[in-house]
Amino acid sequence: MVSALSGAAVLVSLLAPAGHDPVPVAESKPAFASVNYAVAVDESASLAPDDMKAEKAAAARIALGDVSSSSHVTVYGFAAAESGDQRAVDPVCPRTTLDAAGRESIGGCVGKLRSRKKNEGTGTDFPSAIRQGVHELSTNTDPSVPRVLFLLTDGEMDVTGSPKYGDAAHRKAEGERQLTQELKAAAAKGVQIWPLGFGPAPDKAQLDRMAAGGFQKGCVELPSARPKAGKVSGAKDVGPMLEKVFAAAHCLRYQQGTSKRPPATLEIGISPLATVGSIVVDKSDPAVTVTYFDPSGHKVPTSGTYKKSRFELAGAGRAVEALKITDPVPGVWKVKAEAPEGHRSLPVGVSVLWQGELRGAITMDPPSPQAGQKTTVTMRLQTREGYEIEDPRDYAGLRVRSELTGDGFAPVALRLTDDGKGPDPKASDGSFTGSVTIPKSADGALKVSGTLTASGLSADTRSEEGVTAPGVLPVTTALTLPPADVHPGATVTGTLAVHNTSDTPHTLKLSVADLRAGLVSVSPADITVKPGESGTRNVTVEVGPAGVFGGRLADGELRLGGTVTVVDTTDHDRTLVRSPLSVRVTPEPGFWEKYWWVFVIAAAVIALAAVAVLAWLRQRRTRRDPYGLVLQLVSEDGDIVGEHPAGHGQKQWYEFAVVEPHRSPRIERRNNGPYAVQRSPEGGAVLRKRGGGRSRLPTSGSVPLTDTLSLSLGEETRPPKARRTRPSRFRSRTTSAPTTPAAGEGGSGSAYESYE
Repeated sequence: MVSALSGAAVLVSLLAPAGHDPVPVAESKPAFASVNYAVAVDESASLAPDDMKAEKAAAARIALGDVSSSSHVTVYGFAAAESGDQRAVDPVCPRTTLDAAGRESIGGCVGKLRSRKKNEGTGTDFPSAIRQGVHELSTNTDPSVPRVLFLLTDGEMDVTGSPKYGDAAHRKAEGERQLTQELKAAAAKGVQIWPLGFGPAPDKAQLDRMAAGGFQKGCVELPSARPKAGKVSGAKDVGPMLEKVFAAAHCLRYQQGTSKRPPATLEIGISPLATVGSIVVDKSDPAVTVTYFDPSGHKVPTSGTYKKSRFELAGAGRAVEALKITDPVPGVWKVKAEAPEGHRSLPVGVSVLWQGELRGAITMDPPSPQAGQKTTVTMRLQTREGYEIEDPRDYAGLRVRSELTGDGFAPVALRLTDDGKGPDPKASDGSFTGSVTIPKSADGALKVSGTLTASGLSADTRSEEGVTAPGVLPVTTALTLPPADVHPGATVTGTLAVHNTSDTPHTLKLSVADLRAGLVSVSPADITVKPGESGTRNVTVEVGPAGVFGGRLADGELRLGGTVTVVDTTDHDRTLVRSPLSVRVTPEPGFWEKYWWVFVIAAAVIALAAVAVLAWLRQRRTRRDPYGLVLQLVSEDGDIVGEHPAGHGQKQWYEFAVVEPHRSPRIERRNNGPYAVQRSPEGGAVLRKRGGGRSRLPTSGSVPLTDTLSLSLGEETRPPKARRTRPSRFRSRTTSAPTTPAAGEGGSGSAYESYE
């Protein structure tokens, strides 16, 4: 059964041909790394000037975006020959190898494309355009290399003005007959036709007819690689649409990035699966200059090598340029576009075309099942270095073929899914899982194989071999390895449960597969299980040092997806365990990342201490603030002759003086006065006399102030702690002397009476 996966939802299963021999990943190569293609550009009068400009930019764009230096391209214009001195086809760019020099030259010759004038033949001769393309692609070329013709047109054939199609009354019919003939010739010569229609109303039926009439087998056996017609709504969309069509025909991955007017920084992502790619920049204006930065923020050269990547720029002085990158660093790349004044009105667009490798790791659980027993098969997707793939868009359109073969039974199809149903534990995680029951007739070797196929990604076939187990195995094991988040050089500890029912020792060999050497190791490498032993052993997985990851940790993390294998070397190298290993590796934290919590705690402690000190100072000031104290002048006879409510003091001291002590004694607030009071934390107040020290003034009692007057405290007036009225022992039952208000406050009598 064959089914296609869109995105990463439900995918799966295919039956591989019986006897299919798996191809080791080291021998897998990207399908059709190079392509021979021709670009036919409509020059007829029905095209608007903007459409012709867009066609020229698009023709240069796909040539510059090609990732293979061994591809060839031919570019020509076409319209119709409507007199003896006219021709239907205008050669523009002869067959050109798209190496560094060839990519650079394409931009110049594409500029020769032009719109036909009225006396130059302005019709649309599809048969001649296709005949020219088939000739260019099939003459002196390798038939094993794909042949692709891109036809840029408004989609309406018009040969009514061409004498070579006979008399005027029959030209249209003859044009249709010759078009059918040329489409058959294209199919016979292995030439695909990918039409792209634009203009106000392209003839969709005509475009579909030409796409279906040519060679139908694509670069891979996927629907996305089968020729189909495209249509754009305006001149500005020609370039992106043609890139999509080109990517499908060439088995490339395509991603469109952002578009902004300069000066601006544009972003474009490159998949971790990419082995080679081209960042294509449509500058609109040749005066725009572009600088490229990798995901780590480093400016990369436009030629030569940087770290492990190789760079090659073409089209630098033209409206479209492309930076080809071999072995690009995955992640988000930045393209900085700058332009002088007067050249900033048009948007700059960025896109990427890439080709890559997809690997898989396949496991059976158990790896040596018994006849009639069910086994679970898992195919996990990986990059070529063994890293797990997290973004389902990287493998959109994937197909998986899987089968079980072995001694004593016919091949059995497996259905593997990534939908989170049945044996598959989680949807869209890049692990495709299914189960199969081992036929009861199985009596020897077993092999499960899986093949991954996706457009733009080289196919990978993986297999896992086992042996039909007898009724009881002498040694059984179970490995437990927890998922882990670690830094380079760290270890993860798991357990291996072992049970030996035989009377001889067995040696088990442990190893890590499906990962590039040096990334992860397992210890101990060998375990000897004694006769009759039943117990657990610790197993340690160690991640390699930071250096083995190169610059791949620059984006913050990597996910390693290997397989830990346990083989019983005493029992004919029988595989006992093939357990998936998933390790998330993050860069070793810097000083701040390690000790940020210390700084946070210290800052919190300092903040709390500061708050406590401020609270203490505030409380101290509040406890000593004289505001609300009622100062009473008491005569020698014990009568209250004057009252004065104290206000807020200067540094918690309320300074005052006694005015007219012998005639009409009263208290007035005076800065730098001879007397001052403040509250005492123990209760009452403290009196300070100029040159006379300090005296305690209790809540009930008095202290001498002058020769004839003493000072006592009346009832408190400061809210909120109001106390019950307590008559002073010095208060006269008959005397009610007037009081003097404090400076800046209301009258003391009023305040005192309201308190009462």
